[in-house]
Amino acid sequence: MKRPYRMAREFTLLIALALVVFSPGALLVFAQAPAPQGAPGGLPDLVGMLKATPGVLGVDAARTASGKQVIFAWFEDKKAVVNWYYSDGHQHLIKAFASGGVLGRKPLADVPDDSGPIMVIASLTFSDRPQVPGVQIPVSQIAIELYAPLPGGLGVGGRFAPATVKVKGLVDVPSAPK
Repeated sequence: MKRPYRMAREFTLLIALALVVFSPGALLVFAQAPAPQGAPGGLPDLVGMLKATPGVLGVDAARTASGKQVIFAWFEDKKAVVNWYYSDGHQHLIKAFASGGVLGRKPLADVPDDSGPIMVIASLTFSDRPQVPGVQIPVSQIAIELYAPLPGGLGVGGRFAPATVKVKGLVDVPSAPK
């Protein structure tokens, strides 16, 4: 029965993606851990790599009151997210942490090609010991979620999303001059 192996492989890839793309805390863990076999000179600056990816409109990080490390990454469209997924840096990390496995499905297969901007939110909750089967870093929770902006909203003197994220119907009020 191959199903448990496939689920474990897909879960490991999901975890690797979350760690690769979205966790400043993971960067610290990776920086302190020995490099995986075959990873010359350790791992790259993953947040910097993401920021340098064509089609990435912005990246922000936060720590929530509940202790989650969260990264928000805004992509121009589905193509930009898929390009990141297949980038050399991301693929290197998939191979390093998931034995070169593949998910068995196309990334964002259910997202329409003309989706417009996509916000990817990845969150990790670090713990005192590894709690996720097959993951050697101390985390108790990992999630990657995709969101698209709805029409409307209000921004006064700025907003959470980068200004390059176009939102239909957004009322954008500049701040008063000083």
